[in-house]
Amino acid sequence: NFGICYWSQCVQKLGLDDTTKNLLQHKLLISVNEVKEARHRYETRLVEVDSGRKEEYEFKLTQALADMRAQNEEQIQIYKDNMESTYKAKLEDLHHLSEMNGASAIMAREELRESALRIESLSAQLTGLQKEMRGSRDRIAELEAALAQERDTSRKLLGDKDREMAEIQAKMQQQLNDYEQLLDVKLALDMEINAYRKLLEGEEERLKLSPSPSSHVTVSRASSSSRSVRTTQGKRKRIDVEEQEASSSVSIAHSASATGPICIDEIDTDGKFVCLLNNGDEDQAMVGYEMVKNVGNVASTYKFTPKYVLKAGHKVTIWVSDAGVSSKPPSDLVWKNQSSWGSREDVSMVLMNPQGEEVAKRITKYKIAEEDDQGDEDDYGIEAIEKDLQQQVGS
Repeated sequence: NFGICYWSQCVQKLGLDDTTKNLLQHKLLISVNEVKEARHRYETRLVEVDSGRKEEYEFKLTQALADMRAQNEEQIQIYKDNMESTYKAKLEDLHHLSEMNGASAIMAREELRESALRIESLSAQLTGLQKEMRGSRDRIAELEAALAQERDTSRKLLGDKDREMAEIQAKMQQQLNDYEQLLDVKLALDMEINAYRKLLEGEEERLKLSPSPSSHVTVSRASSSSRSVRTTQGKRKRIDVEEQEASSSVSIAHSASATGPICIDEIDTDGKFVCLLNNGDEDQAMVGYEMVKNVGNVASTYKFTPKYVLKAGHKVTIWVSDAGVSSKPPSDLVWKNQSSWGSREDVSMVLMNPQGEEVAKRITKYKIAEEDDQGDEDDYGIEAIEKDLQQQVGS
């Protein structure tokens, strides 16, 4: 029963839909016909109105055209009169300008004639200046040739001087090498003398003889010409002290270490300077680096300036303030507020990097030993050997 009811309702709905569509189509058709009839009535009315007013509009148009024609003719006449008056005024102005231009033309001809005369004069001057310029060019060419010849001559002379300097430097280097070899021989002789002395003392003890006066000989080897000279001066000073005191001698021991390219190359035995050397192939910026000096229980610190750079293969000498040396960067610096630490006192120099790590160290220790006349004679013998070696190097 439910299915039948549902089916009947669906059929009724479809029937109503068809009826609605038919009614809508019929209403639409009626509306279209009404619109067509209304349009036809409106068009018919417009035709009737137009036919009634056409004659009225044509009359008004004819009258308006006649009025406009009359106004235009009056305006044209006014324009014509204005044009004639303007033309006459301009014609008079042109006549006046023509008279003025005639006078100006006469003045222009006079100026043109004067300009032609000035041009001829300037042309003559230009010809003379061109001749002078050609002469100056020839003179300049001669001077340039002479300058080139002088330059070649100077270059040859400089080349000869450079070769002479190279030969002199080679000779100096050879002399330094010979001097180092002589120092090596001297060192070997000193070691041999010490060995014989120790053997002699051992034999004396073994034979229970009275011990011969002992002596102590100090030897320090230099690594460069400047350092060997300072070492020799230090030894001479030590000998002078022995002559005055005649009771003691000083033994100097050096020890050095480095973890990088920069090392502490030298500490002055008189306490006036310390020397750093860059053995590396690259420049080293010294910003943040510090040099710490310890003499006994007293420590002092030298800080490098932020802009200082130690060149590769170069040395820098740091002088104390009372050494009498002025600051000449990059080779010479001055340790301000630091006086000489003297001689015969153990000195320790430590170079610290910006991280506070030790990168180089050098220690100089002094030892004083009692001597007798035999020791003095041995020292005098060593000094004589040094003088002979210096004379050989100088020759």
